[in-house]
Amino acid sequence: MSVNVRIPTILRTYTGGRSEVPADGGTLAEVLDALENSHPGIRARILDDNGKLRRFVNVYVNDDDVRFSEGLETATPDGAGVSIIPAVAGGC
Repeated sequence: MSVNVRIPTILRTYTGGRSEVPADGGTLAEVLDALENSHPGIRARILDDNGKLRRFVNVYVNDDDVRFSEGLETATPDGAGVSIIPAVAGGC
């Protein structure tokens, strides 16, 4: 399965400045493995040392937040869009 992964600005140094890259995989975990193979170092910015999504990184498959579905085992059907979105915090 081939998907399009949208890369946030902060991670584009790993993708040569590209805002969207293709990756193969039937689950989010497989897509992240493929992304790491093509763009070494990017997975460490998405997953923590235990292999779980970092607390302040949100990932969506199409419009579904993977934290509320199957997490890294979320299916990534052919042509799906995967969005990696770092959380933004701020205040007064």
